[in-house]
Amino acid sequence: MNKKIIVAGAGAAGMCAAITAARQGAFVTLLEKNDIAGKKISMTGNGRCNLTNEAMSASCYNSGASKRMEGFLERFGADDTVSFMNSLGVITQSEEGYIYPISGQATTVQNALIDEIKRLGIEYISGRQLKKITPLGQGMGFEVKASGDVYKADAVIIATGGLSGPKSTMSTGDSYYIAKSLGMSVTNTYPALTSLLSSDKDLPSAYGVRMMANITIEEIEGLSEYGELQLTSKGISGIPVLQLSGRVAEYLAKAASNKVTAVIDFFPSYSDLDFENMKKEITDLACGKSYIQVLDGICNHLIGVMILGRCGIDKDSIVDKNSLDKLSHVIDNYRNVRISIQAVSDYASSQVTRGGVSLDDLTDDLESKTCPGVYIAGELADVDGRCGGYNLQWAFTSGSIAGCAAAKTYMD
Repeated sequence: MNKKIIVAGAGAAGMCAAITAARQGAFVTLLEKNDIAGKKISMTGNGRCNLTNEAMSASCYNSGASKRMEGFLERFGADDTVSFMNSLGVITQSEEGYIYPISGQATTVQNALIDEIKRLGIEYISGRQLKKITPLGQGMGFEVKASGDVYKADAVIIATGGLSGPKSTMSTGDSYYIAKSLGMSVTNTYPALTSLLSSDKDLPSAYGVRMMANITIEEIEGLSEYGELQLTSKGISGIPVLQLSGRVAEYLAKAASNKVTAVIDFFPSYSDLDFENMKKEITDLACGKSYIQVLDGICNHLIGVMILGRCGIDKDSIVDKNSLDKLSHVIDNYRNVRISIQAVSDYASSQVTRGGVSLDDLTDDLESKTCPGVYIAGELADVDGRCGGYNLQWAFTSGSIAGCAAAKTYMD
């Protein structure tokens, strides 16, 4: 007789776990709070679904998880994700190492997963929020309560996600307390892959500025990222900001100070000598021009206005031979634009949650050490990766490992 596995959460991790277990011969019921499975998948990668990354490495995940990630990725890595997609009929392509469905549509992946769930005969029930898991005794399985209904299962895989995107995906961290009730510990959680907020009054207008730059958080050793940065009246965002936001959120929550300083270098590719040579070329031609006319030639206009304001210089004042040293000092500021950061955006704006069920309480099969037969997959665990396909990779990695282990262990 086929054993019964309940998977709670029909996101990427949950659907992968359900499919993997069903392919092993288990009878699977998939419960989802939303009315639609894979809702978050349809929104990933700006609607294109960055599935994984050829530069996959354990170092691309939070420090608390990186020691375990090497083993997890050896079992199910980027190549395995591509093969899994192929098994669903989804062809992928690499764009500078970033793996997308060749259709360029996230809905391709969402629909393929849903179609495979139907093909395998997985019982899918929407509108069911996981409420409680009760062990019935050794060898007796579990009683699972979800939105008033009660189910019986030999094993349970919890893949209900973290706290990010509560309005768009209804992911509200429901299962943290369930994990705790089963003896697992949950680390502190923070929004990650989100923007940084500033109360500085001289930032560019709401529409903002986009520029390639390097950003460093002064108070956090070694935290620096390069890429297209966006500055608006509310703060800073863009890929490099997303990459470091989780660590900033954690630092702000733990530190005595309620702010950090973001230091921006708009000329990170210039050596000190190259930058000095550039300054000399600019200042040699500057006499008779206004300060803002000079600065418009080297960077965005709104950045120039902001820097001149910080230096106390009227943007329309004229440069003469006696003010060339002052102009040189102004240009130096492009390598040291300092912005005070008071907070990160909230969970509603974040792409993933930092923190979650501690990996110390999970086996290499992602099975609870305190409640065998219960598995944790996806964002619910204390695993978060960089932007660029790393978090979806974890969803597929953890879903595959948990689904396979639950089916094999409980198919005896």
